[in-house]
Amino acid sequence: MTIVSPSLGSSTDWTDARLLFALEEVVERELNRHLQVAKDWMPHEYVPWSDGRNFPGLFEDGEAWEKDQSKVTEIGRIALVVNLLTEDNLPSYHHEIASLFGRDGAWGTWVHRWTAEEGRHGIVMRDYLLASRAVDPDKLEQFRMAHMSEGFESDNRHSMLHSVAYVAFQELATRISHRNTGHQSGDPVCDRMLSRIATDENLHMVFYRNLLKAAFELAPDLTMQAVRDVVVNFRMPGHGIPGFERAAAQMAIGEVYNLRIHHDDVIQPVLRFLKIMEIDGLGPEGQQAQEELGLYMGGLDAEAAKFDEKLATRKARMAARAAG
Repeated sequence: MTIVSPSLGSSTDWTDARLLFALEEVVERELNRHLQVAKDWMPHEYVPWSDGRNFPGLFEDGEAWEKDQSKVTEIGRIALVVNLLTEDNLPSYHHEIASLFGRDGAWGTWVHRWTAEEGRHGIVMRDYLLASRAVDPDKLEQFRMAHMSEGFESDNRHSMLHSVAYVAFQELATRISHRNTGHQSGDPVCDRMLSRIATDENLHMVFYRNLLKAAFELAPDLTMQAVRDVVVNFRMPGHGIPGFERAAAQMAIGEVYNLRIHHDDVIQPVLRFLKIMEIDGLGPEGQQAQEELGLYMGGLDAEAAKFDEKLATRKARMAARAAG
């Protein structure tokens, strides 16, 4: 596939402001498409309110939280907390994208619509966790305060193009994490709730992925470099959560999110859709970024294969221990 930058200028002429202006029509088109396919839903309809009861505090009949009060599995509990705390930082995410994309025109309309839709996710997840008693409410609030008090700064806040590239992958990663958490939760109610959230995240991914495709048509060299940088340095937005490294390791072993899932279900699908490795006609810097991206993906696949082997060995050892 050959992409040739139009007569709007060379790669060195593209500033964030020019790209924002040039992509405005694409944003408007994608926004209209999104509004046509997105379905409104009510968070309260996904919460098992009848399972809820008072916690200790103002209520004399409050019942202290105990782990066995919920049917949610241990890995489901860990992943739910990570996923919710990630969603809790929505004010910081809104600030980041509003600062980069602006609050006017189609960009601004999208920023506010995206924020409104994402707000539902935190609402329904917290209500579910408290009503079903899936997590310790005191610890959950302590984690939320600690995480949000630290604030959030995106690794890609320096560049509008890097930010678009990042969210194209991150929204898909979030969708996969929510979906797999539901599958591993042990609770059909939780699974249905997270499936609903994952549907939203997928639509958000499609919006940003299509926007990234349009950016390739305008500034292919710069966009290729942005994708290379984002993929090589990718981190989930919840990396600042207290105890994130340990939780991430447990989620990897529990097959909620790990290197194999990251390679096969997140990075590769976006790269394939954009046909990134087939793009030619690039300048020297774009071509170098493309080559480096290809090398990185090969290395990531090799690392994922090593993880697969370790996970298989661990499963076999646990199965033998259970049989013995």
